[in-house]
Amino acid sequence: MSATLDFPISGMTCASCAGRVERALNKLTGVRHAEVNLASERARVETDGATLDELIAAVERAGYQVPARSLELAITGMTCASCAGRVERALGKVPGVRAVSVNLAGERAHLQLVGEVRDAALIAAVEKAGYQASLAARDSTDGADAERRLRRERLAVILALLLAAPLVIPMFGDLLGQHWMLPAWAQFLLATPVQFVLGARFYRAAWKAVRAGSGNMDLLVAMGTSAGYGLSLYQWWAAPAGQMPHLYFEASAVVIALVLLGKYLESRAKRQTSAAIRALEALRPERARRLVDGREEEVPLAQLRVGDLVVVRPGERFPVDGEVVEGESQADEALISGESLPVAKQPGSTVTGGAINGDGRLLVRTQAVGAESVLARIIRLVEDAQAAKAPIQRLVDRVSEVFVPAVLVIALLTLGGWLLAGAALETALINAVAVLVIACPCALGLATPAAIMTGTGVAARHGILIKDAEALERAHAVTVVAFDKTGTLTSGRPRVVHLHAVDGDGAALLRQAGALQRGSEHPLARAVLDECAERQLQVPEIRASQALGGRGIAGELDGRRLALGNRRMLEEQGLQPGALAAQAADWEAEGRTLSWLIETAPQARVLGLFAFGDTLKDGAAAGVAALQQRGIHTHLISGDNRGSAHSVAKQLGIEQVHAEVLPADKATEVARLKAGGAVVAMVGDGINDAPALAAADVGIAMGGGTDVAMHAAAITLMRGDPRLVPAALEISRRTYAKIRQNLFWAFIYNLIGLPLAALGFLSPVVAGAAMALSSVSVVSNALLLKRWKPEE
Repeated sequence: MSATLDFPISGMTCASCAGRVERALNKLTGVRHAEVNLASERARVETDGATLDELIAAVERAGYQVPARSLELAITGMTCASCAGRVERALGKVPGVRAVSVNLAGERAHLQLVGEVRDAALIAAVEKAGYQASLAARDSTDGADAERRLRRERLAVILALLLAAPLVIPMFGDLLGQHWMLPAWAQFLLATPVQFVLGARFYRAAWKAVRAGSGNMDLLVAMGTSAGYGLSLYQWWAAPAGQMPHLYFEASAVVIALVLLGKYLESRAKRQTSAAIRALEALRPERARRLVDGREEEVPLAQLRVGDLVVVRPGERFPVDGEVVEGESQADEALISGESLPVAKQPGSTVTGGAINGDGRLLVRTQAVGAESVLARIIRLVEDAQAAKAPIQRLVDRVSEVFVPAVLVIALLTLGGWLLAGAALETALINAVAVLVIACPCALGLATPAAIMTGTGVAARHGILIKDAEALERAHAVTVVAFDKTGTLTSGRPRVVHLHAVDGDGAALLRQAGALQRGSEHPLARAVLDECAERQLQVPEIRASQALGGRGIAGELDGRRLALGNRRMLEEQGLQPGALAAQAADWEAEGRTLSWLIETAPQARVLGLFAFGDTLKDGAAAGVAALQQRGIHTHLISGDNRGSAHSVAKQLGIEQVHAEVLPADKATEVARLKAGGAVVAMVGDGINDAPALAAADVGIAMGGGTDVAMHAAAITLMRGDPRLVPAALEISRRTYAKIRQNLFWAFIYNLIGLPLAALGFLSPVVAGAAMALSSVSVVSNALLLKRWKPEE
């Protein structure tokens, strides 16, 4: 089928670039003619069979890129997996749609678009397939619309049950020997509004499916209940005067009432699966207090700009990401990072929009607003993960494509088989109706997305952001976790881990070193001053301070000339380590950084030795131990020296150490582990970890690390707590288990129910109840994940 595709190309800088792309496109089979315009940076291609993916691949092989944009549509009217498949196929046929994923549970279509694709064309394609579409918007209006739909569904269920009840109650009377059967005209009056008014939704959706050349759950319900209703009319018309015919009005009415009840309960449950997104969105205040010329003014959040000063009063939510410039308080960040304890805030501290301010008034300088805020990025990550399809869903999609046609064939075979066996038309038709009613593709379509939406939502609530469903599915099978060291298992800030004074007075040694480091911003200077503060030591004033480039710092204290620096400074003064030589060698073997405190006047002598090292993060040992308890092997891949890497590994009990690894070689180490048959998760936080995170089966980035690392990783831990690594793997395992349980019950339900209905062991009423129950049970099973929390 011929078509003309127009799409942008980035990276071209000259006419030869455009020519290279043009030649690459024209070489493709199925391309009739391709033109590339350098000025507009666009390609116009007349195809005769070549797909958009093939064109994009050709451009990328030539060394250029085809920019894509994402779009999300809200889809209404879908009732089962075959509906979602039909919407996907309809959107996939629109020129410029590179990829589309429809989430039945979330009622969303997530699209990747290339070139000029009009929103109206996408909406028209969905409507042509028999459904309604609009641009997705997650706001209060969106939530109100969902609540209104739920109220309408609830009203329809109540009316259907009230009208169907008088038809069912006489059946219980028969069990007690009482014949309370309503006259035929009364049954007709009760069943007709259920069939054609409350059940109109099934006829509308069935007609749209037939018009689109496919089938869905609504078609099965409409055909089954119409057959029962029609048979009742025939029996009534054909019955001799004065004789009560055998009618099936109650079967059709009760089936519709039960299916409506099941859809209502399913809608309620599906709404709970997206509760995590709604909870995050509720964190965003609508207004903020901006400080202008010393005066507070309340403005909408959209009017704030980077650099604005915002006043946050006690108990209010922070409206923006920013830095505290005035005031002291605490912040409750539980819903953002999962951190249960309040975090102290003072000038220089960063705050995150959506967190709750404690008991102090703060003045905050805005650093990010809107889509660039941490909260907005978290919501985007969770939404993308919930919109994505797990690999296991592909099997379900293939089954759902043939499910409805297969059920129609089974129903026809049931009808024919019973007639050939000599049964009455009435019996054969009722058994065929039971087959149509019990078949439920809904459970199949909801099994995977319901579990993924609930799993990613509860994970986000505990500070674990899962980027895509594929990572969620892979993470449960991880056998090896490889950690980076600095910033991942350690704090990334040097601390004084050892000190030794020649005269034995460690406090005096530390005061002298602190005096030399006063006012310095060097990381080792901060470590010395932090140690003085922790020990509550008074640091004296230093005179004639002088930086010794590449060696250390010197100054005068109490009439003595002191210096603090490295071994080179020691050697320049002609001093020897003396009794400290053995101690220095041991600490260097641990990978520590050494600083010598010496006196240069009135006499030259060594006063003492400091060893600096990175400190382990709280929870690092517990995180590694939890992994090993699960039978997962642990590795340390670090660019640091062997002494430092082995020291950290020994303290944490990590089994394998790969030290002095260059950033580019970290990915090679990960690939080597994978080549040995391991499923590898890589945990890191820096730019140098990004290649390894991308190379791993599951990349896990620590919160507080670089944006590059978070972009390369499939999972981000908002708190940067190593204990969240086993927690992330555990929620993956739980979610994947729920997916398998749901698919098992969805498949087994149909495998058992269809033969029983075909053999006449199930009435249409029982079949309708079972059909409603199957969808509700699948979503309810997924919602059990909401009770999960990381182990302490």
